[in-house]
Amino acid sequence: MTTETTTVHVMRHGEVHNPTGVLYGRLPGFHLSEAGHGMAATAARWFGSHRPITHLVASPLQRAQETAAPIAETLGLPIATDDRLIEAGNQFEGQTFGVGDGALKHPANWWRLRNPFRPSWGEPYREIAERMLGAVHTARDAARGSAAVCVSHQLPIWVLRLTVEGRSYVHDPRRRQCGLASVTSLTWSGDELVRVDYAEPAGPAGKGTVGGA
Repeated sequence: MTTETTTVHVMRHGEVHNPTGVLYGRLPGFHLSEAGHGMAATAARWFGSHRPITHLVASPLQRAQETAAPIAETLGLPIATDDRLIEAGNQFEGQTFGVGDGALKHPANWWRLRNPFRPSWGEPYREIAERMLGAVHTARDAARGSAAVCVSHQLPIWVLRLTVEGRSYVHDPRRRQCGLASVTSLTWSGDELVRVDYAEPAGPAGKGTVGGA
């Protein structure tokens, strides 16, 4: 008996129009920039060249829905929405972090930074991991024997990857392998996770998979 193979491609949204440089988090009204729309279109063409993709789901936030739109058009799929794919909660939403003029300048904010292991300034990593695992497992079950695409956000995707690879949640945000419009692909044989791959179809090289573990 052959065990079916299923892949869930977890994609980060494209570049966002954010001229004031705020931490937008879950705030409404932040949409893709012109470059971000281009990234989404490029990724859609990349997905179109892959094995059959039968399920498409996105975070409810506008930038994720806009990223999913050209994928839906290319693949002829409806966009389902899963709240579990949403951006991580963050107490600094709406604030800037510029040198000398940002939120970290104010001592009243320092207490929020007291515990980077949880983290104390936002949604706990373990809670992010739990909801993201639930979302990708639901997508996997909806696409058994084929593939699914989930459009989400950088930190939730990175926490998901740290979880499935058994790594610590403590990390340097500057070292996350999760670029704009990148794709982290999880492949299962039955219910056993057998491969994790990373690609930047809209990146400088645009060559697809550039790393795996």
